[in-house]
Amino acid sequence: MQNEFTVSRRHLLGAAAVGAAAIGTSAIGAAPAGATGRGGRPSRVPRDKISVQLYTLRDQLAIDLDASLAELREIGYTRVEHAGFVGRTAAEFRAALDRAGLRATSGHVGIPQPFNAATWEAALEDAAIVGNKYIVHPYFGTGADGKPIRDSSVYKAFARDLNKAGALARKHGLSFGYHNHHNEFLRQDGGTRTGYDVLTRETDPGLVHLEVDLFWAFRGAHDPVDLIHENRGRIRQVHVKDLATSGSFADPGDGLIDFARIFEHSREAGLVEYIVERDDAGSPPRSPADALITAEVGFDYLDNLRF
Repeated sequence: MQNEFTVSRRHLLGAAAVGAAAIGTSAIGAAPAGATGRGGRPSRVPRDKISVQLYTLRDQLAIDLDASLAELREIGYTRVEHAGFVGRTAAEFRAALDRAGLRATSGHVGIPQPFNAATWEAALEDAAIVGNKYIVHPYFGTGADGKPIRDSSVYKAFARDLNKAGALARKHGLSFGYHNHHNEFLRQDGGTRTGYDVLTRETDPGLVHLEVDLFWAFRGAHDPVDLIHENRGRIRQVHVKDLATSGSFADPGDGLIDFARIFEHSREAGLVEYIVERDDAGSPPRSPADALITAEVGFDYLDNLRF
């Protein structure tokens, strides 16, 4: 494992040099000298609140779970958000995290549809084994035909299931959240109310918090700052994923999203986790190891960001 880790690290450091200038440029552009927070001092993302969504590294983790997790710890991460257990049991995955010195504070787990309490209880038990504090439903918004949902009654029915899932999660000491894509921001029933409006209004804030994917919010033509104003104190987590000029994905700080402008409202949002993600980080034409570059670029960007 040591040889594989050394080779991986050498690849990481070589490729990261290319992104170093972009990190600096993005940080300077987002937080100019003299920008200050409360008390005249620049605000920053707390280092121990920076996480990474392991979906970003799905291909790399499949190649070498232990070495990849160890490298995340070397970069500076102390927490991760999982999306499955990479073919391991919850206990085996927890052991791998422990070896690397990481905590899976959050996890993406879809609630059963139709809702089944016993199935969801089993997922919550796994979450406890892994050590999650947060458990998040990752996707909704398309029908069986693959087309975006435009019927508010479908969103209302799903909201009822989210409330049920959240109530059971709370009994297990977990905070349950919902993660958006872009379909939710389509107007429903030919009116002005969006699917996201329905979900946020029909779910109990005490049972369902929000994990806002900043990339997908922008792709859905919605300003995350507006989402914060509309859902004060309810946005506990964000996915820090950048938008390339092509409309595709970019490493945090290399794209069009002004994260500093958003994070100026962190306190109002209620943020406790800033989670680096890039959906295509290890998919062709990128190599699996490129996901490690994304992880380092993202961590360094957030660690150096001032707002």
